Order: sequence, then structure tokens, then C-alpha cells
Amino acid sequence: MTLAEDLAEYSYSLSYNDLPSETVTETKKRILDALGCAIAGLNVEPALIAREYAMNITSKSNIAATLWGSEKKTAIPLASFVNSIVVRYFDYNDTYLSKEPAHPSDNIPSCIAAAEASKTNGKALITAVALAYEVQCRLADAADLRHRGWDHVCYGLVSVALAVGKLLGLTKKQLVQAINLSLNSHITMRQVRSGELSMWKGCSFAESARNAVFSTLLAKNGMTGPSPIFEGDMGFWKQVSGSFDLDIKTFGNRKNRFKINDTSIKYFPAEYHSQSAIWAALKLRDEIGNISDIENVEIASQEAGFTILGNDTSKWNPETKETADHSLPYIVARTLWDGNINNDTYTKKKFRDRGILNFMKKITVINDQEITKMYPKRVANRITLKLKSGKILSEQVNDPKGHPYNPMTEIEIERKFNTLAKSMLNQSKRKALINAVLSLETLKDMNKLVNLLSL
Repeated sequence: MTLAEDLAEYSYSLSYNDLPSETVTETKKRILDALGCAIAGLNVEPALIAREYAMNITSKSNIAATLWGSEKKTAIPLASFVNSIVVRYFDYNDTYLSKEPAHPSDNIPSCIAAAEASKTNGKALITAVALAYEVQCRLADAADLRHRGWDHVCYGLVSVALAVGKLLGLTKKQLVQAINLSLNSHITMRQVRSGELSMWKGCSFAESARNAVFSTLLAKNGMTGPSPIFEGDMGFWKQVSGSFDLDIKTFGNRKNRFKINDTSIKYFPAEYHSQSAIWAALKLRDEIGNISDIENVEIASQEAGFTILGNDTSKWNPETKETADHSLPYIVARTLWDGNINNDTYTKKKFRDRGILNFMKKITVINDQEITKMYPKRVANRITLKLKSGKILSEQVNDPKGHPYNPMTEIEIERKFNTLAKSMLNQSKRKALINAVLSLETLKDMNKLVNLLSL
């Protein structure tokens, strides 16, 4: 069998009864976390741009899904695109780190859209979300894309196609074709995360999701695609990832641990490799008298953190929100100045502040080999401050809050949700939405859930 056939077989066969109770609980926590991120991002500029376009293509057909924040329905691919943008925009949704990094909750909007359109129940949605995480994270374990010039969202083409295909009732053969169609034509370049970052940084997975859903709908209607898509002479292995082994027998089931349990939920809105740096900076902040007492700052990071967040000049002079939330110098500087990182950290007034830009000139970022050896199991950063008095202060944090070794509790995730959603939803609606997600397995369809997302 080809790899696409193996993945289709696993996806088709997976059932809600295969999910341990821990996995069901963790899946609901991540859905709630993603929805909090989404509500906070409903009115950001990229979402408004995308929603304005999508609202011109309304639909009442059986392939329609709701644009969150409204009561308008559009075609599933467009709903997946727009709703994925709002989950991703603030860089506050969850993370999985391996040979390739990922934000697996990017899959959730497409799953909800497909579940809504197919009028399926909460158990089916939970299963599909756990499946999407499993597929994307296992692929991230298998091969590194970023060092070959390709973006991690390429793996989302496969995870979305399989999860959405399962919700839409595709056969095993149709699931194979969904992978073939999705993966062949929609490969994304890593330039989206290089240099000065644009709005498209938060839209890259959304576009992959749109293409994957579109490909899956075509497969359901009988369209076939290039094969074998992984192993072929001009396939994914030869052109993009290099060959790799993927043992489907190790995938999550009643005996094997599901990957969703190993993903990290963000405590702060910042690229994940900076999370431990924020905690280290907070600890050091309590030990200095005044920010002006600092002579210089060294951030020792892992290779990934150094490469993604601290290895080009744009990180010391951010011109966009997207660059600022991917800048170790800016994130650490703001932590030391403000004692917190939140969505307001990335307003233009703050990241273009002359005082903060001058302070960032005191900051260096290095690739620390010992810290890199700990990665990806530990996502450590060490910050060393030299004060004008000559005193040296240093703090290293290995497992930031939200990491699988230091997980966030359900109460902490609810608090995060309420903080993100309170400006958009009143308390009673927030409480109802939390209850709907935490009792998701009892829902007969997605109507209650998506109705609660309207403003």
C-alpha cells in the first residue's frame, strides 16, 4: 500500500470509541482555546478583508458553513479560510514542535465547518479534530520542511483533507484522492516566515485549509488526483520533504497515545519558541531596580528560536505586527518594560516606539548548542542581563506554562478564553460557549456551537 492509502485506512477506521477519555478532554480544551483566539481576532484587518470577500458568496446549500462572528453562510472552503485566519492571527493558538513545527489547532475551523455542513454530531467532531492533530503531528515528526525552503502548512493539506473527508463521509478510496489532489497542487514556500513578515503569515494555513477542503469536495464527487503522491517519481518525497518512514501502527488508538496530548497551549500571544524567554524575563524583571539599569541583554535560544525569531535585522526593527510577534528581541524587551505580553503588545504604537527600538539595540540573540540539544522535548531560553553596576543576572526556563511537561489546567484555559472573548461576547454567552465545548460529545449537531459564535 502507498502512504496515502495507509493514512486513508487509518482515518477511515478511527472512531470516537478509540479515543481514551484523556484524549477527549484534551481535544475539547484545544477547541475551547482555539475559539477564544478566534473571537479575539474577529475584527482584525486580514479577517475583515477575507470576510468581506466571502460574504459576497453566500450559500444555503448542503456544503455551506457559517462565517464566525456573523450568521452568514458561505461555501465550506471559504468558511474554512476566513475562520482559520481568526484563530491564527494573534499567534496565540497551540503548537507542536518536532522536526517540523506546527500549529495543529489551525485544523479546527475546517473541522467545525465540515461538521456543521454535514450536520454531524459532537463525537464525530472530536474524533475528526483528534485525527487532524494525529496526522499533522506525525508528519511533523517524520521530516523537516523548513530547512528545505517549504512551510509547515504543507502537512496541513493532508490533515485537513483527511479530517474533513471523514466528516463528509468519504470512502477510503475517496480519502486517498483527497490527499492526492490537495498535496499535489498547493505546496507553500517558507518565504511566508522569512524576513519582514506580512499579513499572509497568519493566512498561510488558512489557504492550505481552503485548498484541502476544496480538493476533498472534488474527491467526494469523483475527481482523481496524481498518484502515488508521496512516493512517485515527481512526488512529495522527491520534490519537497525527502523520503521518510511513517509507521501507521504507532498512531493513536486505544493502546497508543494520541499526539494531541503532546501539543502545547500558549500562555502568552507570541511565537512558541519565545514562551520560555518571556517567563525568564519576568523572573529577572523582579530583580532589577529600573529598566535603565540594564547595560545589555543576551538571549540564548535553541536553533529553531534563533533561526525563526532572532537571525535577521528585521527582528530588531519590526515594521509589522507579524514581525513583532516573531521577534525575540522585541518580545523580551517588551516583557522587561511592561511586565506582560498580551494582544496589545503588537500595536504599531508599541512596536514602533522609539524607546523600545533603542533598548533593543542592547539585545543579542545566540544559538546555544546545549539548549539546542534539549530541543524539541524542551523549548528552553536563557536570558542574561548585565547591569550598569557590573552585576550579572541570568535565568533559564525549560518548560513554559502550557508545555506538556507544565500543562495549563482547564480553569486556566477558561480564564484565557474569557480574557480573549470578553470584549466581543457578554458573560452569559461566554459561559454558554464554554459549556457547549466542554459537553461537546452530547451535541447532536453544530448549530448551538456556531450560533454562539455570532456577535
